[in-house]
Amino acid sequence: MERSPGPETEPAAGPAAEADAAPHAEAAAEAEAAPAPAPGALDPLTELLAERACERLIVEFLRRLDLGDPSTVAELFTPDGVWEWPQGARRIEGREALREYFGSRPADRLSRRMCTNILVTVDSPTSASATSYFATYRVDGYTGGMLPPRLPANVGHYEDTFRKVDGVWLLATRATFLPFGGPTERVEPPPRP
Repeated sequence: MERSPGPETEPAAGPAAEADAAPHAEAAAEAEAAPAPAPGALDPLTELLAERACERLIVEFLRRLDLGDPSTVAELFTPDGVWEWPQGARRIEGREALREYFGSRPADRLSRRMCTNILVTVDSPTSASATSYFATYRVDGYTGGMLPPRLPANVGHYEDTFRKVDGVWLLATRATFLPFGGPTERVEPPPRP
């Protein structure tokens, strides 16, 4: 059975169809008239992938401190990477020094870090920066089990720079700012029966 052309198969014509087509034609004209990206600018997909790689570094840093082998945090930095606390005049420079520092974390430390408000800015195909906020829950003397809730040991933000080295994004610098903080609480072991 052949269908005869009817209103449902023919393109619409008339003033209503022209009005519907007008916004699409305007958008196409604007896209054609848009300035070309600046020389050296990243295409949107490349920029998005760079942002995601840097966000993942921020989260992986925290995961390794809390749940992994803390000394491996150093592998997330460039060989000349730096972690510093400007307010405390502490600075650790170089991957080996970072490995030693993170590896010296007390074996009985329990910590969980919450990280949010991660804002990455891609500056070039090989450099980026970010700010992220964190709260750290931490105790020493942990022997297992569930602890009662407590306030965070510190709350602050990180200011990071990243470099792409041999196709891999790494932390180049991390500055830690702690507007709220205190000493790490030491929990006492439960009494023995």
